[in-house]
Amino acid sequence: MAYFLKKSNLKKGTYLQIYESFYEPKRKGTAHKSYKALGYVNELQEKGIDDPIAFYKEEVAELNKQLFEERQKNSVKQISDETPEKLLGYFPLKSINDGLGVKKYIDLMQTAVDFRFNVFDMMSALVYSRAVYPCSKSKTYDEVIPKLFDNYDFSLSQMYSGLEYIGSEYEKVIEIYNYQISQKYKFDTSHSYFDCTNFYFEIDKEDDLRRKGPSKECRKEPIVGMGLLLDANLIPIGMKIYPGNESEKPVMRSVIDNLKQRNNISGRTVQVADKGLNCAANIIHALKAGDGYVFSKSVKMLPETEKTWVLLNNDYRSVKNSSGDVLYRIKECIDDFPYDIVDVNGKKKTVLLREKRVVTYNPQLAQKQVFEIKRQVEKARGLRASEAKRSEYGDCAKYVSFVTADKKGSQTNGKIKVVMNEKKINEALKLAGYNLIVTSEINMSASEIYEIYHNLWRIEEAFKIMKSQLDARPVYLQKQDTITGHFLICYLTVLLERLLQFKILKNEYSSEDIFRFIKNFKAAQLSERKYINLSRDFSFIRSFAKLTDLPLTSYFLTVGQIKKMLNHRF
Repeated sequence: MAYFLKKSNLKKGTYLQIYESFYEPKRKGTAHKSYKALGYVNELQEKGIDDPIAFYKEEVAELNKQLFEERQKNSVKQISDETPEKLLGYFPLKSINDGLGVKKYIDLMQTAVDFRFNVFDMMSALVYSRAVYPCSKSKTYDEVIPKLFDNYDFSLSQMYSGLEYIGSEYEKVIEIYNYQISQKYKFDTSHSYFDCTNFYFEIDKEDDLRRKGPSKECRKEPIVGMGLLLDANLIPIGMKIYPGNESEKPVMRSVIDNLKQRNNISGRTVQVADKGLNCAANIIHALKAGDGYVFSKSVKMLPETEKTWVLLNNDYRSVKNSSGDVLYRIKECIDDFPYDIVDVNGKKKTVLLREKRVVTYNPQLAQKQVFEIKRQVEKARGLRASEAKRSEYGDCAKYVSFVTADKKGSQTNGKIKVVMNEKKINEALKLAGYNLIVTSEINMSASEIYEIYHNLWRIEEAFKIMKSQLDARPVYLQKQDTITGHFLICYLTVLLERLLQFKILKNEYSSEDIFRFIKNFKAAQLSERKYINLSRDFSFIRSFAKLTDLPLTSYFLTVGQIKKMLNHRF
């Protein structure tokens, strides 16, 4: 490309124009076009330019000089305050999110507030950013959202306002998603999985939401609780945020009742939960609602007659793997079992409930638990020998007894004496490896009950994804609704990933493989319309490229190919 002065001899005189020459790919040669019209020589002279041709030749020379300097500058690439890198791995989540048709309902919901930005677009940008590179909200706005291939138009203050808004309406947002998912993919609520976790905040002062309570990570800071409900296919269908000092057990009833009401679930649901949520109130509540339950129960807390039944070797059958090794042993019984409840008048009474109980013995679990018991016992013996304080025993205090005794060993009201509790130690060793499941489903086989219960690890995996892959804690937000909005973003990210994993990929790939792709599939811009693929090759990306018929493994990518990815529909 270069500039030159064109002189055209016309009837009115010599007409001057500055032209530029450039390469025309279709003609495979040089072409010209007008860059700037100057005028007739005589008219330019009348305007005070004595020699217009010489004057504009100097201007052309200056343009060519600037062009040469620009070419020289571009011949050696310089660093820029804008990275050429673009994050593309979020496109499967975008495909599912756009395909659900949620936007029109969020847009209608937004008409109740006076926002000058689109809430759905803001929410989507935060979900995709959380998946590809989880970090603080301010860093997300400054460094992650600009790297997404799609452009999003909202300010930092608008982002915080939007986050606070969706936090205040988080149950409504989940209801919209649930309705659209039920239209396209269908939920299976024949049984549902429920569990709770909590997230700590690096603050000292408590407020209405962030309260000190029993932390899952043994933290002393204030925490916020989260209850999560999954359907039979392990797709999230509900979330409840509650103060960290509240008990988990009533939360289960609240979430399930709320979701049934919001989503018009009238059929019978079998509620599946860990022993931490197993209480008479939850069991009675499930039965009154016409539901069933599958809970685990602590073997150590059983009455002596039930412990005896657990430890009896008769009626157990072994479940083996293909190599003939015993995976676990299992047996079952059906009987009427007593539960203490409080009636409508506040009086305690005992009721008998017909239940099936399934007990399993896992040799590998037994080995692990015996090792841990012996480790704690040895720790207790060491603390006893060093005359440690009672507060120093921690978990191993359950294997010792604290009694008052004089020098002769007689009990007094004076000095505390620590005695190893051999009875508790022996009982713990005997019960190692045993697990008990209680259920209302007396017609369901023991194997089916076992399989249903052990799918609870999927809900634990969902929490793990939030805490590790999505870095949901600690949270540096302050307002209650903004904090809830943050957890909603994490929930929606897990929801979209789960739909991809279970509905699109038919559970053939792990969440680790999926998030590895989401985080690492990126490209760098070479020119206005060409990019290079920066992702590393591995089995998932090859299989996913074949499934989607997209050039995910190509080294060079065009803008058109990238837009095709972002507009892909499963």
